[in-house]
Amino acid sequence: MTDLTLLGADGVVHRTPLVESSGYTKPTEPLRSRVAYAAAHVVPVTWGENTPGQPAQIDWDATLDFRRAVYSWGLGVADAMDTAQRNMGLDAAATRELIARSAEVAREEGGSVVVGVNTDHIDDEHITLDEVSDAYKEQLHFTEEQGAGPVVMASRHLARVAASAEDYRRVYREVLAAATTPVVLHWLGTAFDPQLEGYFGATHWRDASRVLLEVIEESADKVAGVKMSLLDAESEVSVRERLPEGVRMFTGDDFNYVGLIGGADVPAAAQPARNPAATRQHSDALLGAFAALTPVASAAIQALDAGDPDRYLEILAPTEELSRQVFAAPTFYYKTGVAFLSWLNGHQAAFQMVGGLHSARSLPHLSRIVELANAAKAFEQPELAAERWHALLSLNGVSA
Repeated sequence: MTDLTLLGADGVVHRTPLVESSGYTKPTEPLRSRVAYAAAHVVPVTWGENTPGQPAQIDWDATLDFRRAVYSWGLGVADAMDTAQRNMGLDAAATRELIARSAEVAREEGGSVVVGVNTDHIDDEHITLDEVSDAYKEQLHFTEEQGAGPVVMASRHLARVAASAEDYRRVYREVLAAATTPVVLHWLGTAFDPQLEGYFGATHWRDASRVLLEVIEESADKVAGVKMSLLDAESEVSVRERLPEGVRMFTGDDFNYVGLIGGADVPAAAQPARNPAATRQHSDALLGAFAALTPVASAAIQALDAGDPDRYLEILAPTEELSRQVFAAPTFYYKTGVAFLSWLNGHQAAFQMVGGLHSARSLPHLSRIVELANAAKAFEQPELAAERWHALLSLNGVSA
């Protein structure tokens, strides 16, 4: 049996057995019990000038093949969002091309795709509320023209210019009025982007959530769902239980997704506190973690489809510690872990990222990802993963 070489924060090397392949199989019919999207990353051209501040040079074949792999496991793709390095290496031109190409692949594969709508094509940091609305609508209309579902992301421009909760209500009211198809609203916490402090006009989630719910209730026919990425299960359950009929909660909580997705279908000890009388008893998923764990996520939802919540927990629960490592502070560097696992799993030829972001995590941090991915059966080809990891160690002067 092959051993994995692991590197501790103290520089000490130790070894652990390589776990055999999980044997998870792709679904033969659409997943039923949950709607799940993997927020996908982008793969750079290996020889491109993908250094900090340079326009992204994307390997389109590898990037789009990864999305085809996600569809083959029954999940949808959430594209051009923070996992794709939006505002961290993916420039406006590359974002537009990614949306167009990803929407085309979704049509070819019969998959479901939603994509991020933001204001980040505007270079000026400080713009007016009217200009924020116009910028949102420009990206919204482009997304609708491509045939993708829009996810209205949190805007740094709006966070800078908004002076009150009413400013948020005004902008979202105008954007939703312009939408020709229902959208998903994305509430991104400061762990992912510190520049979004005070979003929806408040620093505490309870106050901010009231504004979000008012926005939704005023335009409920235009809102398909909400993606919450606050890394706080209590806040998500609280909002989930107050959503209007027909509006889904998509968990973006990469720390607590097992219990949030499982909901009332899993034992009480495995789920966050909830109101048993609430209409909604579980969250659907729109997660960066699921880009790193697509086969595992699919197998877990297949277990729920089969009415086997114990199997669901057996499959997915071990991944949560892995996800917490990938999303460890500073959380906005989680994209490095997603790309790293993509490389280990054979979805890209090199461990590289646009903007040079592959350098954002240390070797011991990556080693812990390897250790937890091995334990969680997240390696699609364990021998390949071990070979590539050991090569990286050797390249950095660590004997494997």
